[in-house]
This record gives sequence, C-alpha cells and structure tokens, in this order.
Amino acid sequence: MMRKLFFTLSLLVVVGTVVAQTAPPADIRTIRQNLKKLNVLGSVLYIAAHPDDENTRLLAYLAQEKHYRTGYLSLTRGDGGQNLIGTEQGELLGLIRTQELLAARRVDGAEQFFSRANDFGFSKNPEETLKFWDKEKVLGDMVWVIRKFRPDVMICRFPTTGEGGHGNHTASAILAQEAFSAAADPKRYPEQLKYVQVWQAKRLLWNTFNFGNTNTTSEDQFKLNVGIYNPVLGESYGELAAESRSNHKTQGFGSARQRGDAFEYFKTILGDAPKADLMDGVQTTWSRIPAGASIGAEVAAITKDFNDDAPQNSVKALVGLLDKVDKTIATDKAMQTVRLTATAAADYEYWHKQKTTEVKDLIAACAGLWFESYAAQPTYALGDSMTVNNQMINRNKVPISGLKVDGGGETIKAMTGTDNWNLSASEVTTVPFDNKDLRMPLKVLSQPYWLQTSHNIGSYVLANDTLAGYPENPYAPKVSYIFNIYGRDISYNRTVQFKYVDPARGEIYQPVVIAPPVTANIAEKAYIFNSTQPQTVQVKLKAFTNAAGSVSVKPVAGWKITPEKIDFIGKKAGDEWTVAFTVAPTDTRTNTAGFDVIVTANGKQFSQGLLQMRYEHIPSITLFPPAQAKLVNISLKTAGKKIGYIAGAGDLIPDALREVGYEVHPLTENEILNGDLSSYDAIVLGVRSYNTNQRLPYQQPRLMEYVKNGGNLVVQYNVNNPLVTREIGPYPFTIVNQRVTNEDAPVTITDSNNPVLNYPNKITQDDFKDWIQERSIYMLTNLAPEYQTPLQMGDPNDAQSKGALAVANYGKGRFVYTSLVFFRELPAGVPGAYRLFVNLLSKPKN
Repeated sequence: MMRKLFFTLSLLVVVGTVVAQTAPPADIRTIRQNLKKLNVLGSVLYIAAHPDDENTRLLAYLAQEKHYRTGYLSLTRGDGGQNLIGTEQGELLGLIRTQELLAARRVDGAEQFFSRANDFGFSKNPEETLKFWDKEKVLGDMVWVIRKFRPDVMICRFPTTGEGGHGNHTASAILAQEAFSAAADPKRYPEQLKYVQVWQAKRLLWNTFNFGNTNTTSEDQFKLNVGIYNPVLGESYGELAAESRSNHKTQGFGSARQRGDAFEYFKTILGDAPKADLMDGVQTTWSRIPAGASIGAEVAAITKDFNDDAPQNSVKALVGLLDKVDKTIATDKAMQTVRLTATAAADYEYWHKQKTTEVKDLIAACAGLWFESYAAQPTYALGDSMTVNNQMINRNKVPISGLKVDGGGETIKAMTGTDNWNLSASEVTTVPFDNKDLRMPLKVLSQPYWLQTSHNIGSYVLANDTLAGYPENPYAPKVSYIFNIYGRDISYNRTVQFKYVDPARGEIYQPVVIAPPVTANIAEKAYIFNSTQPQTVQVKLKAFTNAAGSVSVKPVAGWKITPEKIDFIGKKAGDEWTVAFTVAPTDTRTNTAGFDVIVTANGKQFSQGLLQMRYEHIPSITLFPPAQAKLVNISLKTAGKKIGYIAGAGDLIPDALREVGYEVHPLTENEILNGDLSSYDAIVLGVRSYNTNQRLPYQQPRLMEYVKNGGNLVVQYNVNNPLVTREIGPYPFTIVNQRVTNEDAPVTITDSNNPVLNYPNKITQDDFKDWIQERSIYMLTNLAPEYQTPLQMGDPNDAQSKGALAVANYGKGRFVYTSLVFFRELPAGVPGAYRLFVNLLSKPKN
C-alpha cells in the first residue's frame, strides 16, 4: 500500500488557543500524562480579572493530576499595572503579560483566554469597573468562551462581596455568576448560536483564600489537597505552580517551590454543591459518549501495554482507536435526531473534536514523527509572499512513506513531480515551498487583534465578536500536513515560525512578522514647547519591501509644520532612513495636539510605527502602533539644569525631563558613594526604587548627606511591602496602600504659599486637569510634623488624604516624597504634571 504525505499551505483561521510554539513535546513523561488524559472527559474554567490572579497550583492539579481540560479566563491583560523589568506601560505591558500568562500555561498545562476588558488601573468598587468595561460586551465575551469551552465546573478566584479588595476582582465574580446562567439561556446573546450551542455548567464555585489579613476559608467548605506529588512529572503541584507563577516577571512574582500538603477550599455559589469530588454528578469517562464505554476500555488497554522503551509499538493501536472514535461518532450522528438532544449532540461533537486531537498528537509522539515549517526570513511586508521550508523525520521507524506536496486553492498551484517520496527513518526530509506560485500570499498584518483600532479607557474594540477569548491572533500563517500511517490519513497543523541560532541561547523560535511596506517611528512620544521657538521632529522610516512614495504629516490647527511632504524612491527591503520636520506653535497659548505621520508607499497609505519588545522569558513581541506623537505647548519655567537619576523599577521620566531641557545623568553606585553629588541641582529616585534596589540601604546615608548639605532629593512612589529600608526620608512616615484612582478627583491646595507650588511655576487647580488613569498610589500616612503637605485629595465618597506629596527641609536642603503618578503623566505630556514636577526639582536659592 502506498502511504502518502500531503501538505496544504494556507492562511488558516483556527479555533482554540494559539501558542507561539513548534512541535509539541514528545518525551515519555508527556506521553504518559497524555495517555491518562485521553481517558478523562471533563473540563474546568477558572475566572478572575488579571494576570497573576489565577491559582497556578490548582490549575496544575486540575490539568496534570485530574487530567481535566482546564482553562483560565483572565478578563484583562494586566495593562494597568506597573512593570518591574522594563519601562513598558499600558497596552505594551498588556502584551508582555499576555505572553507571561501563555508561558505560565505551558508549565501548568492549562489553556489561556481573555475578554476585551482593559485593565484601566486600580478600581475601588465593581460599579466603576463595570461602567468602564462596558458590562454587556464583556459579559458577552465570557458567555462566548463558556459556550465554546463548555466547562463542567466554573471556579471564581474572588467573591462578589468585596474581600478581593480590587473593584476589578469583585466585578469578575459578579460577571461570572451572571455568565453561568446566561450561557445556558438561548435568549442571551442569541447571535452566538450560529457558531456555538448554549451550555450549562454543573456548578460555580468560589476558590476561597487566606492571604494578607483576609481569611475566607473554613473547614466546613469543600476542600482538595493540591500539594500531592506526581511521580511521572517528578514534582509536586506546589513545585510546578512556582515555576508557572515565576513567569510573571513584570510583577516580580518569582516564587519558591512549595512541597507537602496544600489544601484549596471552595464555597458553592451556584449549582449543586460537591460532596465527595469536584466533579460530583458529572460523567468524566468515555461513558459520557453514547457507545463510548468500549473506547474507554481500549484506551485503558493501550495505556497498560505502553512500553517506555518502545513507544512506537503503541502507534498501530492508537490508529485503530482513532478509527473507532470516528466510527462511533458517525454511527451515533446518524441517530442524533432520535437519541440525542441538541445539547447532548453538541457535547458529543465537542469531545469528539478534543479527543481526536489528543489521539493524533499521541500517534505522532509515539511514532517519533517530527515536522515543522519555517519562514526564510523573520519579517515580510503586507502584500508580499512568504517562502516556507518544511522539515520532517520519522525517528521510530513507523512505516510512513510516499510523499506528495499539494498546494490546493486558487492562489497556490500544485507542485508536480513530488509523488513517491520516502520519509526517511534516519534523515530529515526538507520540502521547500519556493516556487513563485506556491509561496504564501500575506494579507493580514501581524497586529494584535485587540489593538487594530483605537479604544476607550475600559475595553478594546474587536473587529468581530468571535475573536473574544483568543490570547493571540488566530490567523497566524500555518501549514497543514496529512500523513498516512497504518492505512489512515491523519492531518496536523504547524504554525510557520522563524528559527535562528543565538550564540548564547542556542536555537530560538520566533513568530513570523507581517509588516506594513514602510513603517514610521517618531523619535519622541511627546514634544514639549514653552514658546514659539521651533523644534525638529525626526521620523525614522524602515522599508520591508521595495518601495517608493512620500512622508507627510496631517495638518493641525495652531501649529506650523514644514515641509508638507518628503518624497522617497528606490528603497529596498531592510533600508532605514530618517527625515525631519520643523514644528512650531503659531502662538504662545496652551495647546495640545497630535502629530500624525502618513506614509504613502507604492500607492497606498499607511500610518504605523514599528515596536519590538524582547525579553528572554517570552517570545519576541512586534506590533505596529500608530505613527503618532503629542505636541504640547505650555507655559513652563525651569530652574536648574543638571539632574541625577537613580533607576527604580523602570520609567520614562528621564526622557521626559530631557524633553524640557534638563541634563539627566544615571547615577552609578560608585558615583553616589564617592562622587561630588553637590553638582546636581536635584537627584530623583525612580518609581519603586526602595522596592527593587537592594543597594539603596548602603547609599542612603550619602543621599541624606547630600540633602543636609543643600541638595534637593525627590523620591517617587514605592509600594508598602517589601521595602529594602523603611528609613527613606530624614523623618519618619509610613507608606500605605491608599490610592486616588479617579484621575479627575478634586485636588485641594492646602498651602498655597508652599515653595513647591510657587517656584518656578505657580501651581493652580488648572494644573490638575487632563491627568490620565489615576492621581496617586501608595500614599503616605503617619508623617512626622517636620513634613509639609500642601495638597489634599481623595476619590469621591472616600476620606481626603494629604499623603500624595510631602516636603521637608533638612539641614540646608530639601527632601520630597511624592506618590503622584508622574511616571504616567509626564510621558503622556500632561502640562500641569510637567509644571509641578519641575517645581519639585527646583529648590529656591537661599
């Protein structure tokens, strides 16, 4: 019999979680685990608000010990948090945390889902959260995920009663309760029923907790011991969870490995309460499927006969199992109208799809069948085509022979002369798609689907509601393989990736990037003017294909921009060049405007920049943000020139200060301990310095000496725990988790004569207009009487606090501590924030 292998090259829209990976693991422990999973038909969906909210130990236990299909639905991507490993904020931080969650799931074995909700920052109550999120849209996303994933059990991380602290946390529980019922109601979101069926989970549980000063567990609650040891994995679930959680590096969540018993507690919110088992009342064996009992028996026999030293011996039985699954489904589908309700039929189809995929992956793993597809280069231009190389090897000598490459479709013609290829058992076979007619046409930009259009503060805009749930773009370029093994055609997909060798890290896989023909990066995010004096705005362009065209800027009222257009010709893929525009305000009035670059390339208009983020713990991230900057004309006086900066967790304050003419020098430890600090007009500590810089306790005496001798020290916010030292200022104070989250919250000036509000700029109520996201975080209390507190603020219905800004004279100098969120406001070009921060840097001369 001829055994054939087919390829189909296309842009596939896939259903399920897309992960930036190549061939799945095929080691013996993975095969053993997957054989156990093959005999389990049950699913659990965990729901919370943010990356890091998930209980990784419980997820690992459910996925790897109980072998349920396990998912985590994080309503947001963590966009509103802080970043301990870089300067990215907002959407960029959300992209990194998305990849950190996917890395965590690759460890604990669960799957990852998201809604369109945007993490807009800390929220004190669920009412505010649901208002910003657009409750009905986010609820619809949750219902969609539930109807697709079809969980038997749903679990919340937080309660609806507020013990989770964060308004987002409480809102996630409120929405989970509503989604539990709405997913089963055909009158709710009926438009989804063209693609999915209604679904009713058996129960909704709250995974109660004991952390901080809050203990919501009790011994009368249902509990599970999730600390047990898995000898196949060689780890307990506490150890596995620590590895998973340590991927949340932007949040500094590196975790110690936990060993020994660990109990998780649950309170029933909706549905039947579990008594003996989490899945009480749910059939989780093959008996769930009509005529499925015999399949379960066959799986058990294959598992019993499996030989670690010869996994290929199980391939023929697994192929027979795949046939049996399909025949059983085909037989029962013909009788559905008689035997099965619509819900049961949908459940049947769901598990057929899941288990078919699992069996096929086991066949490839046991056969030692390895195959992958690689692009010839890392980046291509939209509208071009991509050359792909496909490699495969049959390592366990299972009979796979006869190879054919079949392009199919209208745009990809069949390659002839490739029948009867042998898939070698000892050599890698390479099949290139390098014929012009076989290259993959590139029609979709590699832009995260939730960032393709502008959005409001609370939620992203999706081009299609069916995109909800996906962690990444579902339309990544793929190659479809079909192998014939023991007389059975079996299909697989592989995502096309770019592979290269790094001298230090070895073989690296990265997603293939599809870019605009020409990108435009503006040198700065914001340009600050305080007169009609012109500035030069540089735009760096990069071509990803051969291109000719022009660069221009959208006209904007109140600003003069020259020239109107700059032409370019003869650019080749990889070329980079810089153009410059001269920009000036037409008068001295306060004016904020957008600077939008338009690139016309090969007759089409584009307005995107290029941004790449690289961290070793996640795949590289490439996106194409709008080619925009902000022009801000403000009345700003400065005093002093030279600023020393001590880096903290990472912020963009130094760049913002350089924009208004300061010389900012990053201080080294040697300079702090041995240098002449008196040459600096001010020294600034970056955000969370006293949380992240372990050397600060040793540098602190020199900083206090600098202040005492006449210096001006400005410390930005720190979280209250952990602190490398609590002796931050010359006099005591306490940092607490108190915030003003409403960016428009009224600010009362309680000491209008204070120098920080008068020199060199007079600060008024107008300077607190147009702030973004929040006012202040981790404010001060228990301040010594030596501190002056010239500002008072609080969220609506909250007590007013003076802990956002504290100033104290010490010796000849001045110490300033501020929890105002300048790290957000200055990069955003907020005029009043600039004026106030400059004042903090400007100590009047005696």
